[in-house]
Amino acid sequence: MSFLNARSQYRRAEEGTVPELTDPHQIVSVTLRELHKSLAVLVAAQTEGKRYAAAHVTKGLTAVYVLQSSLDFEKGGEIADNLFRVYEFVRLQLIAAFQRDKGAQLGASHTYIGEILSAWQSMPTKV
Repeated sequence: MSFLNARSQYRRAEEGTVPELTDPHQIVSVTLRELHKSLAVLVAAQTEGKRYAAAHVTKGLTAVYVLQSSLDFEKGGEIADNLFRVYEFVRLQLIAAFQRDKGAQLGASHTYIGEILSAWQSMPTKV
């Protein structure tokens, strides 16, 4: 999937809340940030014993799809493989939340995505 397709997919899910982006680095950054926010909302619901907000589960799953489909396994090698595994873990936890599983590991997912987001934001935009 190209970055333009990824951006379009995410925009459809967000209905206009994502700013116009053309730089692949920015697209990934916004997607990671939105996933991190949705996971934070889900972690708070889990901590408080409340129902998971379906909108944040959906947004999270869409973001994971965008991130996974944007990976370049040929150029990214081991890093792309490891990112895919982390994103897959997060996806499975979001599915568990969708199924109302109180044991979904949302806190770990939030932490992992936060670490990836932090690393991504510290990278130069042009490599």
